[in-house]
This record gives sequence, C-alpha cells and structure tokens, in this order.
Amino acid sequence: MSIGHSASPEKKPVRRKAGRPLDAAKRAAIVDTAAHLFFHHGYAATAIEQVAADAGVSKVTIYNQFGDKRALFAAAVECECEKMRGHFSIEAVPQGTIRERMTAIGEAIFAFLNRPEMLQFERRIAAETEAEPAIGIAFLEAGPWRMKQAFGAWLAHETEAGELAVADPMLAAEQFVSMCKGMGDLERRFGAIVSPEQRDRRIAGAVEVFLAAYGTGQNR
Repeated sequence: MSIGHSASPEKKPVRRKAGRPLDAAKRAAIVDTAAHLFFHHGYAATAIEQVAADAGVSKVTIYNQFGDKRALFAAAVECECEKMRGHFSIEAVPQGTIRERMTAIGEAIFAFLNRPEMLQFERRIAAETEAEPAIGIAFLEAGPWRMKQAFGAWLAHETEAGELAVADPMLAAEQFVSMCKGMGDLERRFGAIVSPEQRDRRIAGAVEVFLAAYGTGQNR
C-alpha cells in the first residue's frame, strides 16, 4: 500500500505494521533520491527532510520504512552497488579455455574498477567513512564482499570441473583481483592513467601467475 505525503503535522515515527509494505515504486524513488543526495553532498550534509521533500513523501514515511538515516544510507549504497554489479557479471564470461576465461574476467574487473562513476563513488564512501566507519562496512558488504563471494563461487565451480585446483576460493579470488589491479588503487587515487598496453600486460601477468599456482595439467 502506498503512503503519500501528509499535509498534517508529523507525529513521532512509529514502526510500520506488518502487512503494509511501502509501494515498490515509492520506495525506489526514496532510495534513488537518497543515493543522489548522499553521493553528491555527503552523508552529514544530507537531511532526511530533504530526501523526503525531493522524493515527494513525508519524513514519517521514510522513518517508518527505513528506521533511521544510517539504514537509509545502507539501502542507497546497496542500490548503487546493484547498478554497478550490472557492469560486472561472472555469468557473462564467454566460453573458451580457462586462460581465455580468466583473461576475460581480468579485463572485466579492470574496466569495472575504472568506471568514472565507480571512482566517484569510492571517493565519496572513503571520505564519509572517516567520520562514520559503519558507512564503509555497509559499502563493503553491499559491493566488494558480495562480488568476491560470487567470484569465489565461480572458482570453486571451476575447481569441481577439474579446470583449476583451488583450495581456498575466497583467498584465490582476492589474489587474482589484486594482481589485476596492481598499483591501480594508488594510480586511480592520484590521477595516473594506465595505458591499454600496461593494462593488457598486467592482466596477462595475473593470469599467468594464477594458472601457475592453481592450474591443472595443460592449464598451467
């Protein structure tokens, strides 16, 4: 059931009763509005009142649905991470040899991490985390850690299929991403541009080292 903007004085927020979920379109509007304000103006500078006004709902509606500002921020982070995950999918990896598939994954990782909106998003989250550490954890849980789980599950599947010999898929996932990035975090933070040749050499090296450690038979 949709809850619209109330013209009467707002009462103290109360917990939403079970069986009355907020209309999906209205919830999406609230989260999208909150994400825009949080990531353009910052956590501290964004007020629930402004989110409510821009989304066309009451402040009570937001409190009833999300509980507090931090929970709304977590929902906004989850929304943005979901959009970004759409640009990186293990399921979209083309068929081919394990070397070709690992190379495709490395290229997808590199492209994903260097998307302009990803860079802006990371910088904003990092800045807000200095004052609110829980914000950083919310981001890690919604984005990087979830993607690591997906990649680790893929490595485990390839191990079961006999393509790889990975004892600890989660650790191996971290190792491969780190090799593909190289000094990417520092380079992005300080404005360095990685050439296509540097990118390709870095990814090829990551695949070579990874398969030397975890390949089987002819895959090494």
